[in-house]
Amino acid sequence: MFAAHWVEGDPVGDRLFADLGPLDLSLGGSLPGVTLAYETWGALDAQASNAVLVLHALTGDSHVVGEPGPGHPTGGWWDGLIGPGRPLDTDEVFVVAANILGGCQGSTGPSTRGPDGRRLGSRFPRITVTDQVEAERRLADVLGISRWAAVLGGSMGGMRALEWAYAHPDRVGAALVLATGAQATGDQIGTQSTQIAAITGDPLWNGGDFDDSAPERGPWRGMEIARRIAHLTYRSEEELQDRFANAPQDGEDPFAPVAPGRFAVQSYLDHQAGKLTRRFDPGTYVALSDAMNTWDLGRGRGGLEAALASIEVPMVVAGVDSDRLYPLWQQEQIATAPGTVKGLRVISSPYGHDGFLIEHDQVFALAAETVALGLANRAGGGDVR
Repeated sequence: MFAAHWVEGDPVGDRLFADLGPLDLSLGGSLPGVTLAYETWGALDAQASNAVLVLHALTGDSHVVGEPGPGHPTGGWWDGLIGPGRPLDTDEVFVVAANILGGCQGSTGPSTRGPDGRRLGSRFPRITVTDQVEAERRLADVLGISRWAAVLGGSMGGMRALEWAYAHPDRVGAALVLATGAQATGDQIGTQSTQIAAITGDPLWNGGDFDDSAPERGPWRGMEIARRIAHLTYRSEEELQDRFANAPQDGEDPFAPVAPGRFAVQSYLDHQAGKLTRRFDPGTYVALSDAMNTWDLGRGRGGLEAALASIEVPMVVAGVDSDRLYPLWQQEQIATAPGTVKGLRVISSPYGHDGFLIEHDQVFALAAETVALGLANRAGGGDVR
């Protein structure tokens, strides 16, 4: 089978699986059964008080650290964060990372096979960030964790970290909310909807019930276009100009009068698009992008300002100074919450939104600080602000 995503029968790698039962969904409908795939590092202490939850972004998964290998097509997306003597020191903390509800690396999502052996596809209902956090809350229950020392996330993971801090304040010692917003903006909905349209407009989409047994049978061409659009929002104009400008790709002539070759930046985007098709599912891309479109912490909660004003969980709130997808004003908005520690933190990077994945020294220091806050909060360390 071609399927770029994980399917039952593939090597499980470092994954574990938790069956969480049926789940009623916030926009209506339900899932008759939910499974989350997850990985762990370190050991839970006797009081179950040293657990840290790491939350991935749109196309991430539970493999936060580690080499690629059977079951894991790519290496860790925050490699170096977790382990003995690392910022998340597994001699002190127990780290959990789950593949998101709606994901395609072992958790229940559009690519999951139903009882009939076919992918759920169009049968998979709309889900929200709230639903995803509810699934993670149930995972915590299964693991015997009544309170996370810390919850850490960037981008879409940052949405879930913020939702945890608002919806379950008694279960979070501290939160790192990184490179994200408290509600989707018109710009974000616009770019994400365009990416969705690129996939659903692919002739092979078939309402989500496509054949994923071979690359020529599914809407991977549409997902490649979506990834090109997305990647332009992930990097900064400054970086793309410095790296590529209008240079031709090696050995190609974009100025040829017939059958022109590519510019270097086109080749770069082609490479990023191709990488994603080797590990991700188009239906998942649509479902998770839709969940980001509907993200609004204040929806049904008295509005965004009121929701933020109620958060007293200690939060480290940070953004990337060159981020054009989640610009700093959105993190400034989140940092008005009473629980925010030391105001907005700014990560300096030329890489745009992807700075939260690239600037390890700056990001990992914030992660370690957040965990220290949570552990102190657990121990009754007083006012951590």
